[in-house]
Amino acid sequence: MARRSKGRNIDGIVLLDKPTGMSSNHALQRVKRLFNASKAGHTGALDPLATGMLPVCLGEATKFSSHLLDADKRYLVTAKLGERTDTSDSDGEVISTRPLNFTREALDAALDHFRGDTLQVPSMYSALKYQGQPLYKYAREGKEVPREARPITVFELNFISLEGDELTLDIHCSKGTYIRTIIDDLGEMLGCGAHVIMLRRTGVAGYPFERIITIEALEALAAKALQEGLEPQHYLDPLLLPMDTAVGDLPEVNVPDAMCGYLMNGNPVRVADVPADTLVRITLGEARLFAGIGQLNQDGLLAPKRLVVFTLDEA
Repeated sequence: MARRSKGRNIDGIVLLDKPTGMSSNHALQRVKRLFNASKAGHTGALDPLATGMLPVCLGEATKFSSHLLDADKRYLVTAKLGERTDTSDSDGEVISTRPLNFTREALDAALDHFRGDTLQVPSMYSALKYQGQPLYKYAREGKEVPREARPITVFELNFISLEGDELTLDIHCSKGTYIRTIIDDLGEMLGCGAHVIMLRRTGVAGYPFERIITIEALEALAAKALQEGLEPQHYLDPLLLPMDTAVGDLPEVNVPDAMCGYLMNGNPVRVADVPADTLVRITLGEARLFAGIGQLNQDGLLAPKRLVVFTLDEA
């Protein structure tokens, strides 16, 4: 007998404002329980120290979370200059203390070094894996393992303020960029050392920052619903963004009504004007119902790659 799934089938994305001191997975589980969702996943972990935008995908939206994992991110970061730590943030142990002797011109030149396309060697205190184990496990054992430099892009690096020994920057970067590593490398370039004391993610892809919501706010809405004799979903579900927002940057290809059933069974279909060499966002019929993502195959047909599960009658 098949096991019944726990929770309800609810599809969408909530923009969580993750609090500091909490792991991304713990935050995810809190949101999943509040929405009583059968399935949930996040779109790229934030360090426990970090706060800010953590898109949590519920239900069928989890199928497209990898697209947000690959999306650009934006951060507001404050670094403490003059101290270097073993984790490159304030959760670690101070390993060196040095005076601040740089000029503003030297700071500007150092910041410019990180703009554009560069190679970055990930921190030992990262979740990247080496021989099946995350790097931070080796680091906690005092082991150093080889790491390959990875290409990253910093689209914008804006100076915000320098107050005493605290430097604040705004950074818009590509996926896989470690802000802690940028700060650690910057500190070494300035000759004083540095580590992150505040990190806030302010953007993921094109999601509006004003739509983020805290766990406390979600809990308050759930409690309000129960006090009024309602299900928590009465107030929580309207907060969800449509799941196709995760792939909103992909070009749309609309499949005519007559071909919808064939495509939803996993079959390639012939549709006009499908761009080559890129994923596309598939919509169905005149209603333009989001159905998933696909790509042009070698036969010139639109082949589904990942589809939303529903019947056309339900839609």
